[in-house]
Parts: sequence; C-alpha cells; structure tokens
Amino acid sequence: MLNEVLVMTNYLPSGAGYLAETYPEIWEAYEQLGEACANVGPLDPHARRLIKLALAVASRSEGATHSHARRALAEGLDPEELRQVALMAIPTIGLPQSVAALTWIEDIIEEQEDGGADA
Repeated sequence: MLNEVLVMTNYLPSGAGYLAETYPEIWEAYEQLGEACANVGPLDPHARRLIKLALAVASRSEGATHSHARRALAEGLDPEELRQVALMAIPTIGLPQSVAALTWIEDIIEEQEDGGADA
C-alpha cells in the first residue's frame, strides 16, 4: 500500500500528499469515499475527470487544479478540453479567476510537453 501512496502522491498537491503519506489509513478511506461517489451514477470516467477539474477550478485551488489537470492528461484527455473547462468558468467565477485557472492548467500542459518535469 505504501508504494501505491508514493506513486499517487506525484499527482497530489503537497498538503494532500503529506496527508496520504503520513496517515495512509485516512487517505485510503477518503479514496474509497471518492470511488463510491464516482460510481454511483452514469457518468463515464472522461466526464467525471472534467467535472473534477471544473470543481477544482471553481474552488480556486491551484494545487487541486494542477492535480486534476495532470490526471486528465495521464488519462488521455485532450489539452483543449482542459482549457475549455477554465474558459467555461468565466461567467460563473469571473474572468480573473478563470484566467488564473487557465494559467494553472497551462503549467501542467507545458510540464507534460517538456517531458513530465515537475512544475
């Protein structure tokens, strides 16, 4: 289980990574809750990933936006889909926050284009 946590923490914001490494039993329970929520309805994994990214954008969390953008790209989503999430947020959360989210997403797209180096 520790190896799984260490691999997973590469995709997590630092605070969540710390929690996962320090309290793996709490993190495992949290992950199980997330899986239960994801599997309760008809949304496919692609839609769920975009929704999770949108929630990170709307919550104004740079770390979560980075994490979900990394996961989305790792799962094969098109970078343009990720950009569209930030652009669609403009009417809801405002231009400044949406532009900030777009830059966070671009951080990860550029990171992946540069060979996956840490941002």
